[in-house]
Amino acid sequence: MSPSPAAAADHAAVTITNCDTEPIHLPGAIQPYGFLLCLDPATHLIVQASENTATHVGLPAAELLGQPLGRLLGRSRTAEVTALLPTLTETARLLGTRLEGIAGAPFYKLVLHRFDRLLWLEFEPVAETDTSASALDLSRLNEALGQLLTADSVLALCELAAKQVRAITDFDRVAIYRFAPDDSGEVVAEATAPGLAPWLGLRYPASDIPQQARALYLKNWLRFIPDARYQPARLVPTCPPGHARPPDMTYSVLRSVSPIHLEYLHNLGSAATMTISLIEDGRLWGMITCHHLTPRLVSYELRDLCQFIGKTFSSLLKTKQLQDGYAYRLGVQARQSQLLEQAAAQPDLLAALTQGSPTLAGVFDCGGAAVCFEQQVACAQVGTTPPAPELHRLLGWLRQHARGEVFHTHSLAAHDAALGQALRATAAGVLAVRLAPGSDDFLLWVRPEQVHTVTWAGQNDKPQQLANGQLFLSPRQSFEAWKQTVELMAAPWLEVEVEAAVAIRQFVADQQLRTLREVQARAEALLHLNAELERSNDELDAFAYVASHDLKEPLRGIHNYSIFLLEDYAEQLDDEAVQRLRTLVRLSQRMEGLIEGLLQLARAGRQELSPERVDMNELLAEVLDLLHPRLLETNTVVTVAPHLPPVQGDRVRVMEIFNNLIANATKYNDRPTKHVKVGLAPAGTVPAGVELDLTGFHLFFVQDDGIGIDARHHDSIFKLFKRLHGQDKYGGGTGAGLAIARRMVERQGGSIWVESARGEGATFYFSLPQAD
Repeated sequence: MSPSPAAAADHAAVTITNCDTEPIHLPGAIQPYGFLLCLDPATHLIVQASENTATHVGLPAAELLGQPLGRLLGRSRTAEVTALLPTLTETARLLGTRLEGIAGAPFYKLVLHRFDRLLWLEFEPVAETDTSASALDLSRLNEALGQLLTADSVLALCELAAKQVRAITDFDRVAIYRFAPDDSGEVVAEATAPGLAPWLGLRYPASDIPQQARALYLKNWLRFIPDARYQPARLVPTCPPGHARPPDMTYSVLRSVSPIHLEYLHNLGSAATMTISLIEDGRLWGMITCHHLTPRLVSYELRDLCQFIGKTFSSLLKTKQLQDGYAYRLGVQARQSQLLEQAAAQPDLLAALTQGSPTLAGVFDCGGAAVCFEQQVACAQVGTTPPAPELHRLLGWLRQHARGEVFHTHSLAAHDAALGQALRATAAGVLAVRLAPGSDDFLLWVRPEQVHTVTWAGQNDKPQQLANGQLFLSPRQSFEAWKQTVELMAAPWLEVEVEAAVAIRQFVADQQLRTLREVQARAEALLHLNAELERSNDELDAFAYVASHDLKEPLRGIHNYSIFLLEDYAEQLDDEAVQRLRTLVRLSQRMEGLIEGLLQLARAGRQELSPERVDMNELLAEVLDLLHPRLLETNTVVTVAPHLPPVQGDRVRVMEIFNNLIANATKYNDRPTKHVKVGLAPAGTVPAGVELDLTGFHLFFVQDDGIGIDARHHDSIFKLFKRLHGQDKYGGGTGAGLAIARRMVERQGGSIWVESARGEGATFYFSLPQAD
């Protein structure tokens, strides 16, 4: 089949490089089934006319230029039309009028509108056969709208619309064409004359409808071509006075269409078409497309009725789509509420999201879900998700490429081919929401690949033809069904699923904020409590210091008077009185020891520290020198490891720590020869069952081979006046030494503990800051 005359005439204008920018709103020509006049809004004189006026009214376009409208309409009709001109907008107005200025006064439908600084008058002839089939039929409209309102789904709405439009227009084929997110389209419903091959289920590539055509479809609800074989009638002149380009014909009903489109219709076997836009929320949802095998003139009134059906269809779309997924939507919302209720009732948010019923992955259909807090994939993966390395890779990609708070795609490969290929089995589709703007924390849902087959209406490409050394674009020549296997895609994410993800994100973000505020409140309470404790400790230390100091004087008097009484009156007293005096001396000595321990502990807490670099080797030599008499008396051998590292501490207090620990080691030991070791503990030594960070500290030990300490007393021995033996064993004592040692260690930022068992000796560990 050869191209149409119109296509052949203008084919050279559209090349492979300019198809998507072809100015189809500026064709400078009309379809010749009617004729067009443009008037100057100020003078109402004809400034532009289509070149086919001679065919319609016997007057060449050149003769009409500069003439008033009365030259065609006559006086009375001109007055009627002129009265309407100031009220015109982009929206068309329709009049039926006779051209009384022309012989025979032929009757035309006059369509008027104002746009691009011009008044547009378009004349359509009334066909001789235009009887009831082309007249406005309100009963048919009422029936059509009633049918559409009964539809219980989008598919039912499409099927009813196709049947009603075909019944009204009698086109051979009426198809409902729905656009996919990638702008390809699929025939989802059709009504056809007997004997026509079905198009139902065929997919058409996005390239069949260029972007500029889609933009026009949003502005102009209906396009009509009664004869696709027409030869365009050009406008005379090309540019009206005061215009540097041809006029914008966006809202012209006679506007000529692209020659590429005419050739497309020719290849499709369609001689006449009418297309009605279906628009949802400002987006082109689809089209009602009408095709006829032979030329067919449909009256303006009937087209207007079909346009009204298209607008009604569009207004019902939202409701019908909600009906389609109503049960699923209710289920998603119910599971979402259940998840949030259980999460609000549990202290562990991650456990609530991943271990309850439902889980994060159970709110809506998906393969699996994951929670990522603080740039780590938490142990909150449920369902089937990518392995940890691939999941980290996906999260890294999201942090770098996902814009805004919500990212969703049913084909990750369309954004990153390598990543999509690697994750096709588990995450071909991804829905991710950031927990906060600019955050790297995500809630993540994934879907596996769903391989499926798409049936295209012909090969998905546009042939290219070479003419005169120039590469030209040609519409597809074949529309035979062609099947394609689609891979690397998952099921698309539904609006209700995205809404649920955002709602869960908001809940998690609120929980995090509430937790942060609780932590801040607790921190402030702890600071206040610490301040109170510090003040109380200071007061207690002050009391202990004053009390112990003031008690020593009267106690010393009691002790001395008891000695005097024994020395001077022992012979005059009976045995019982002497024994009581000796008990009083012993108890006063014991009391003086306790008071001295209390005083030492108070001093350890009150005295200012003077940190300095302390050579531990020199310090231990001094300690052993001070303890030398005791070591000889108790037959104790002390071994000190060489080359001990220096510490940063108060030298006097560090000496007292070693003095107390080594003295205890000699005391609680019943061996004839006692052994004590002092040294640096191996790296990694920590108390059992306790997490302790010793960074910046040296850990020392004092180890003996004495009687040992039962494990149940390992904490209590560091309490003030705590003794594990009676006063008559192991030289008595007050039980203050270890409490004082702990106070001195802790005041310098360190820790102290013991490892021991009964009869196996004891090892005391304590940490001191490393020297600067």
